[in-house]
Amino acid sequence: MKTTLTTIVFLWVAYLPIAGSLERAWAGEEIARLPELRLSLREAMDAAVDNNPTVRLMKERVRAAQATANTSLGAMLPNLSGFVNERNQTVNLAAFGLPSNRLSSLGLPSSGVTDPFNVFNARATIVQSLFSLSLIQRWQTARTGVEVATLDAEVTKRNTIAIVGLLYMEALRADAAVKATEANLELDRQLLELARERRKAGKAIGLDVTRAQVQLENDKQRLLAAQNDRDSAKLTLIRALGIEFGVTLLLTDQLQLADLVAQHPDEAVTVARENRAELKAQAMRQRQADLTLRSITSERLPSVDFNGDYGFLSRTVENAPTTYTVGVMLVVPIFDGGQREGRISEARSKVFQESIQMQDISAQVSLEVRDALLKLSSSREQVQVAQNGLGLARQELDLARERFAAGIGDNIAVITAQTSVARARDNLIEGLFRFNASRVNWARAQGQLEMLY
Repeated sequence: MKTTLTTIVFLWVAYLPIAGSLERAWAGEEIARLPELRLSLREAMDAAVDNNPTVRLMKERVRAAQATANTSLGAMLPNLSGFVNERNQTVNLAAFGLPSNRLSSLGLPSSGVTDPFNVFNARATIVQSLFSLSLIQRWQTARTGVEVATLDAEVTKRNTIAIVGLLYMEALRADAAVKATEANLELDRQLLELARERRKAGKAIGLDVTRAQVQLENDKQRLLAAQNDRDSAKLTLIRALGIEFGVTLLLTDQLQLADLVAQHPDEAVTVARENRAELKAQAMRQRQADLTLRSITSERLPSVDFNGDYGFLSRTVENAPTTYTVGVMLVVPIFDGGQREGRISEARSKVFQESIQMQDISAQVSLEVRDALLKLSSSREQVQVAQNGLGLARQELDLARERFAAGIGDNIAVITAQTSVARARDNLIEGLFRFNASRVNWARAQGQLEMLY
């Protein structure tokens, strides 16, 4: 029994690395089968408009607002209905004021309750509002609500496009960081190889080789972290796009400088006020609040309704004569306990609130435009400084490598220079990211995201 157990344990331990290898192979095969999705910035923005859940939700709210407007319109259109009723009943005539002593003279029971009889009634009715200023203004309010919902959907769409654009830039930055770390690793390998060759030639010591190995391992660690950040950034972008996660996302654009037309802040603010959907939506909200106030105030005015019916009324279905009713009704509001006045005060306050909100949104648009313009200018200068810094860091590295290869000193200067190159690369990536992110924010602030394409 002991021998058998030992054999089982041995086989199980021996199987572990094989199983692990098979599992990794299967996992690698599964990853390799994932379809590739190549996306440019424009394609990513277009995909967000079609698939993002927030954008789709706002489209449904537009449909709901249109349904509300249709409901308000229906209150002004003819309302037709019909019914058919056949019943058997008795009537207590005494309840209508007929004295029992006279019922017998009319051939009716002295108790006042009639014999059972049938009644057949088939009738169509119509109700039509001929004039109600309040109903008209309610319908106008509901139609304005559709415009508000449409503009809100446009605001959401543009904000989503801007968010996707920023996430795309984040993913590009993470991808560039991976490539930069890989380039740093290549420099580390070259330095390690140089240190080993010099040690074989007796011109370097083991400490130089160890330093190069430490630098290599440190950058391997940075590469793993950079790869994780890149994969995480792509997952976040996929989530914003509203597509399935089972794809390998490849970004076809790159972080780069772009030519921009200089624009004065006041001119930029003017352009933004003409294009920003937030301002248009708020203007519609002001109009909606004003129409709501008018519709409630108009409830004080008389309204005129038409109503009528036409049908058959008889004791039997056969040979039932036709009857009808036609009438016009004038409704004059007199007193409702002050409810209307309370609603008027509430609606008037809503008008003031929307006016304050308009001032706030207008100020926010001005702030976003001016802030985006400042950051755009600053980030461009940062890129230029980073480019100069990277060029100088590479010169420093070349000189340090030449000195070390010539046997002048150890490789500390080379490692220091490589660190400077890595930092300069990071500065350039960060500067390019800030510039491209500022472009997205600038385009959004002006309401011209299409100029990014």
